[in-house]
Amino acid sequence: MALEKLTGLPAVWMYPLRMVVTTVVLLAVSRAPLATGPSRPMQSALLGAAVFALWIGPDVVFGPAYRHSWLFENSITGKAASSIPLMMRGSVWFLAVRTAACTLLVPPVEELFWRGWLMRWLIRPDFEKVPLGTYQAMAFFMVALLFASEHGPYWEVGLATGIIYNWWMVRTRNLADCIVAHAVTNGLLSIYILYTGQFQYWL
Repeated sequence: MALEKLTGLPAVWMYPLRMVVTTVVLLAVSRAPLATGPSRPMQSALLGAAVFALWIGPDVVFGPAYRHSWLFENSITGKAASSIPLMMRGSVWFLAVRTAACTLLVPPVEELFWRGWLMRWLIRPDFEKVPLGTYQAMAFFMVALLFASEHGPYWEVGLATGIIYNWWMVRTRNLADCIVAHAVTNGLLSIYILYTGQFQYWL
């Protein structure tokens, strides 16, 4: 919001600018946690593909009416509608940047926050003394619930996804494996959105 006020750039340029700024900040402050590579890259990729199938599964099986029921669309969760203006959905430049951000930038940012920091901080505020992947029931399910709440009308698949990613962190004790899984999920979902035009998945 501050960037938008300061620069006055049109919306089609604001998203790329935010992506660049976020990348610079990420590299500046989180290089060390991101330095370790995945220990199970293939398994992580397959898990990410399974989560993608889980994410679109209910809407594919039960149809649009499922997502528009009161259980998912209400005053608390909001509506399953994209925040991307119609005019920008035809911009190849914007869609390419949005896809790149969802696939390459969102996974490390979210995994650093949810499973790299919060799941450990809830166990002990001095979180750096808590090994990655440490299991504690309250922290595990609190992070899953908060992750679900972040996804509004997709809260039920968000909850399942949060549990799966949390479990993978506990199983692998490796942040990079969760990033790979998350990146595959987001990448496949982005391709699906572009192919089907179902932009509501990009809230």
